[in-house]
Amino acid sequence: MPPTDTPFLVMAKPSGPVCNLDCRYCYYLGKTHLFPAGEHFRMSDEMLETYVRSFIEASPGPYVHFVWHGGEPTLLGLEFYRNALRLQERYLPARWTCINNLQTNGVLLDDEWCSFLAEHQFHVGISIDGPARLHDACRVDKAERPTHHQVTHALRTLQRHGVAADVLCTLTAVNAPPPTEVYRFFLDQGVRWLQFLPVVRREVDGSISEWSVTPEAMGTFLCTVFDEWVRHDVGRIAVQVFEECIRVRTGEPASLCIMAETCGRALAMEHDGSVYACDHFVDPEHRLGNVAADSLAALVDARQQVAFGDAKRAGLPGYCRDCPVLTVCNGGCPKDRFVSAPDGEAGLNYLCPGFRRFYTHVAPYTERIAALSRRGAHASAIMAELKLKEADAEEPWRRASRNDACPCGSGRKYKHCCLGAHRPR
Repeated sequence: MPPTDTPFLVMAKPSGPVCNLDCRYCYYLGKTHLFPAGEHFRMSDEMLETYVRSFIEASPGPYVHFVWHGGEPTLLGLEFYRNALRLQERYLPARWTCINNLQTNGVLLDDEWCSFLAEHQFHVGISIDGPARLHDACRVDKAERPTHHQVTHALRTLQRHGVAADVLCTLTAVNAPPPTEVYRFFLDQGVRWLQFLPVVRREVDGSISEWSVTPEAMGTFLCTVFDEWVRHDVGRIAVQVFEECIRVRTGEPASLCIMAETCGRALAMEHDGSVYACDHFVDPEHRLGNVAADSLAALVDARQQVAFGDAKRAGLPGYCRDCPVLTVCNGGCPKDRFVSAPDGEAGLNYLCPGFRRFYTHVAPYTERIAALSRRGAHASAIMAELKLKEADAEEPWRRASRNDACPCGSGRKYKHCCLGAHRPR
C-alpha cells in the first residue's frame, strides 16, 4: 500500500505496559491483562524490524519520527536501540531523516545511555513531578522507594552530555496546589521545555481516583504559572500549552492533540505489534490490527480510525459549541469527556471549568503576542510592555500618603481604605 499523505505518529511500546516504577496514578500498568499469562513483554528483533520497515514505508517523508514510549522503554537496554538505528539506516530512503524520541522515567539513565542519546541526537522526554516531596508522593519504584534523587541525577547527566531534555510533569491532587513552587523548581533545574499533563484517572466504578487533579486546581495551577511565565520567562522557557495557545492565536492549527479539532493521527503500538487508536484507548474495542499483517498507512487511514478522530469534533455538546474558547480548547481529550454539561447533555470534559478559566485568562496576552508576531517582534517583547504597564498602574499607590484619597476611587482616605491591603507588585 502507498504511504499516507498526512504525517502520523506511532507511540511504540517495546516493553509493553511493563515498567520499573509503580506510579500511583499510572493508567497503563493495568494493560497487562490484555495479554495471556506468562507473556514476555519485550519486542522481538523480528517485530522491531517489521515495525521500522513498515513505519518508514507508510510515512510521507522526508522526516520519519520514531517515538519510543512505555511502560518504560529503557528496560529493553541499549542494544535494542542500537539495532533500531541500524534498521532505520537500512530502510530509510536517500535524503530522508529519522528522528528518535525517547520518553522515560529516567531511573536507568547513566553516562553510557546519555552518551548514546547525545551521539544519535535523540529527543528525550523525562518525567518529573516537581520537588522531591511532591514527586516522591506518587512516583515510587516497585518496593515503594522514592525516585526523585535518581531522576534528577538522570536529568543532570543528560544535560552534562548536551541533551536538553523535555520535562513532562503530571498534575495531580498532590502537586497542583503549589504551582509557583513547582514551576520555580524546574527553572532551578535548568529545564527549557516543559509540559504539564493533568491526571484524570477513573476507578472501575466510574469514580475519580484520589490522585486525579480537580478542574479547579488545574485551572489555578495553569493561570498562576502563566502569570509568572508571561512576565519573566517568555523566550527563555517553553511551556507546551502556552506555546500552543499562541500558535492558535497566530492562526496556525494546534499541534497538541487535546487542543486540535480532531485526533486519530497518533497511534499506539504494543510490543507484539498490536496497533490501537490512541495511547489512551488501548483496549479491544479500539484495536486496529497488527503491524505484522497490516500496513500502518492502511491502519491510520482506516474508516474506523478516521471515525475515531472525527468523533472528537462531532461529539461536542452544545455547551462546547457555544463556548467563547472553543477555538483553543476543542473539547479537550476524548478520554476525559464523561460528565454532563449544565443543560444535562452528555460529553463534557471533566476538566472543562479549569480549561475554560485558563483559556479565558490567557487570551488577552496570547492575542497581544500574536499581534507582536505579525509586526515581526519577538514574543518576549510582551514582558517589557507588561512591566511598563504595571509600573504605571502602581504609581498612584506608591505616591499615596495615609491622608490622601485612596487610589481605588472609593472617596475614603487611604488609611481608612486600602492601606495595608494593597501591595505593589
